[in-house]
Amino acid sequence: MTLALSLTQLSLDPTCRPELTLSPAPPKLTPTLDRAHQIELILSTSPVELTLDPACQPELTLRSTCHPEMTLSPGSTELTLDPAHQPEETPAPNLAELTLEPVHCRPELLDACADLINEQWPRSRASRLHSLGQSSDAFPLCLMLLSPRPTPESLPIVVGHARLSRVLDRPQSLLVETVVVARALRGRGFGRRLMEGLEAFAQARGFRRLHLTTHDQLQFYAHLGYQLGEPVQGLVFTSRRLPATLLKAFPRAPPPRPPCKPLSLTAQTAPRAHKGPALPPPPPLPESLTTSPPPPARPPPQSLLETQYQDLRGCPIFWMEKDI
Repeated sequence: MTLALSLTQLSLDPTCRPELTLSPAPPKLTPTLDRAHQIELILSTSPVELTLDPACQPELTLRSTCHPEMTLSPGSTELTLDPAHQPEETPAPNLAELTLEPVHCRPELLDACADLINEQWPRSRASRLHSLGQSSDAFPLCLMLLSPRPTPESLPIVVGHARLSRVLDRPQSLLVETVVVARALRGRGFGRRLMEGLEAFAQARGFRRLHLTTHDQLQFYAHLGYQLGEPVQGLVFTSRRLPATLLKAFPRAPPPRPPCKPLSLTAQTAPRAHKGPALPPPPPLPESLTTSPPPPARPPPQSLLETQYQDLRGCPIFWMEKDI
């Protein structure tokens, strides 16, 4: 056994003592075994305990308060960590095990649902919770896409969210809003599963058409069968105390005003002149306009590349619909 003065290299001979313990170690210690095994280990933490088994087998076991247990086998560079110290990865939810449930039926998940939506569209937490608290079977209705509980003690994981509202003057239609999937789970089919669940949910309750708007997800909705449509108005609230006739009165355009009667241009008799020559005759009346002005040009219809509609911020928005 030979120890260098700098204590940076340790050479072990097969006839070494059964056990060698170094504690504490310098900031950097490099022990080197004999050439038969060609293993070099660099230790950068202290204190470190280096233990060799009595049979002088080239197996090194490192124990440190800052690192999990590590074992190096001779002739192999593979590093094996103790399974008890390895971080556990949360598996992705199984699509077949997902469920769709209304928010008002799971009040214990309100906070998790609000965090999911605010991750995409930041908003005050109180305002978001108030909006989710308006969900009811009478619409608007907020639905959550849930995965099973990872453990019996934990709550289900909120994977996605969407809101359904009634459409004015279209009793068999619903407006889909606030569609969002957890950012870490996007691109794995959860958005399609959410939309398919919405369609089944609406169809089971007698609705036959869904409407929605989007800024940049046209291709996604087109693959699901949605087509470009016209704007509709969703009802923010519904109440049995308000008659349907009153609700229908809000979005209707005001009745057209009756056309203004043109002023009659008739020649007035010139006053008689008591003295002097007679006044010249009045000039001829202008010919009446028989041609009406051209109607205003209609905006071009929307396409998958451009649209004529804009949201409240002036950004282009696409209206889409699908029969279910």
